[in-house]
Amino acid sequence: MPLATIVASFGRHYAVRIDGEDSTLDAVTRGKRGSLATGDRVRVHALGSGQAVIDAVEPRRNELKRSDAFRTKLIAANLDQAGVVIAPDPPFSEELLLRVMLAAETAGVPLGLIVNKRDLAEPRAAIEARVAACRELGYPVFDCAAADDPADARAILHPWLRGRTTLLLGESGMGKSTLVNCLVPDAQLRTQAISQALASGRHTTTFTRLFELPGGEGRIIDSPGFQNFGLDHLSESERVHAMREFRPLLGSCRFHNCTHRDEPGCAIRSAAMAGEIDARRYRLFLRIDEETRAQARRVPGRS
Repeated sequence: MPLATIVASFGRHYAVRIDGEDSTLDAVTRGKRGSLATGDRVRVHALGSGQAVIDAVEPRRNELKRSDAFRTKLIAANLDQAGVVIAPDPPFSEELLLRVMLAAETAGVPLGLIVNKRDLAEPRAAIEARVAACRELGYPVFDCAAADDPADARAILHPWLRGRTTLLLGESGMGKSTLVNCLVPDAQLRTQAISQALASGRHTTTFTRLFELPGGEGRIIDSPGFQNFGLDHLSESERVHAMREFRPLLGSCRFHNCTHRDEPGCAIRSAAMAGEIDARRYRLFLRIDEETRAQARRVPGRS
C-alpha cells in the first residue's frame, strides 16, 4: 500500500496525497479507527475516481491537541514547529497564547510568535512589553504586516519556515488567513478545491489543511481560528513543567507538593513577587491551573 500524507481533515473525512503525486484523494478510514489529523502519515488503498481508504497509520513523531473534560481535539501531527499569530488590534489574548504555549511545550513542539499588523504603530508599541516577555524566554518573534507588506512578511518568515512543517495557529481576528494567502498565493483556490468533498457537499473552510510553500521550501498547516484552548489532557505536573521560567525553580519550594499559590516558602511565588520572573505570566498560569482543576472536579469520577 502506498504511503501518503493527510493534507486536510474535516470530521472523519480526509484528503490525502500519495508520496510523489500531485493530486489529492478523498479518503475515509476503514472500520472504527481512532482520530487522525492533518500531517499524519498513512497507508492508503486507492479506489479510483479520486477515492481512497486509509488502512494504516504510521507512528507519529508528535501531536498537538486541545481538550476539555469531555472532548479532545487533535489539531495536527508530525510537526517540526508551530507559529502562533497574534496582533495588536484587535488585542490578542495573552491567556490563550499561554495555553497554546503550555500545550506545545508539553508536546515537544518548538513554538514561535508571529506578530502581525506591524504597520499599526501605536497598538504595536502597546503590546511590546508582553511580546518582550516571551522573547526573553527564548521564543522567536517575527514582526510582519501580511496585508500591508506581503513581500516583506515572506522575506521575514521564509528562513524560519524553510525545510520544516509548521503549524499556524491563532485566535480569530489576528490576520492568520491573510498571512496564509501571503505565503501561499493560491491557498484559497486549493482550499475551495477540497472543501466540498470534505464537508460532504457543504462548502466550508473550517478545516485544517496542509500547503506546500512555493518552490517546495517547506510546508505549513493552517488551522481554524479558535476562541478557547482547553488543557484538560495535561497533568498538573505537565502544566508546571511547561512554564519555561518555572523550571530552574522546581524542587526549591519548602513543600514537595507545593501548588505555587500561597504556601510559605514557594520559590516560584517569591520569584514573581521579586520581579525575577514575569508576574503577569505567573498570575495567568494560576488562573489557567485553577480553571483546569475546577473543570476536572466537575466531572464525575475525576479529581
